[in-house]
Formats: sequence, structure tokens, C-alpha cells
Amino acid sequence: MNFPQELFYTKDHEWISFENQHALVGITDFAQKELGDIVYLDIPSLNKIILAEGVFGTVEAVKTVSDLFMPVTGKIIEVNLMIDKTPELINQEPYSTWMVKVLLTSDDNKGSLLTADEYKALIGK
Repeated sequence: MNFPQELFYTKDHEWISFENQHALVGITDFAQKELGDIVYLDIPSLNKIILAEGVFGTVEAVKTVSDLFMPVTGKIIEVNLMIDKTPELINQEPYSTWMVKVLLTSDDNKGSLLTADEYKALIGK
């Protein structure tokens, strides 16, 4: 299982990468394996501010639907259109297939995030 060191992680199995005042958010390799084949994403929160740990959408797999939790407080300014057409990309490349781009609206955005090593310990890897 892959755990890129440059990313941060949440206890809810999302990953986040930061670049200046923006961040990209997706789900981890562990999450996509647990979900199975992803068939649909519903992200109705474009142009909305979502608080850290708030739900920003859902991911539907063959056998379950799961909420997606925002790792930080921010405004969703873009949804990855590729996952609308080909959601299976998340299963194939979970760390290069981001779901949303976020404009950070708070300076205190990294407090509850986990490093790759902390995330590995959380999931027992």
C-alpha cells in the first residue's frame, strides 16, 4: 500500500496536498480498497465553504455509499470533471486523482491532519 510522504491524511481516510492558499483533496489507497469498485461521486458543494470535518459529498461503490469529509476549512472552487466521467480512476490512481480543489479560508488548517507515518499507524500498516 502506498503512503506518499508529501501528503497529509485524515482519520476518515482522505488525503490533502497544499500549495499556497489552495489544496487538493482525494481519498486514500486504503479507502478505495475498502470501498471496492467506485462507480459514482456526488459532490454538490461547489462554491460552498465547508468546515473541517464537514461532509462535502459522497462516493458510491458497487456495495456501499460513503460520505466524504473535508480535511480543512475552505471553499470548494473546483470539482475534478474527470472523476465524473471515469470514477474508476480513483481505484486506479487514488493519489493523483483529486476530487476537489479548495481555497483555504482559515490559517489553522493543519492541526488535526496526520503525516504518512501517523496514518500508517492509524490503519495498522
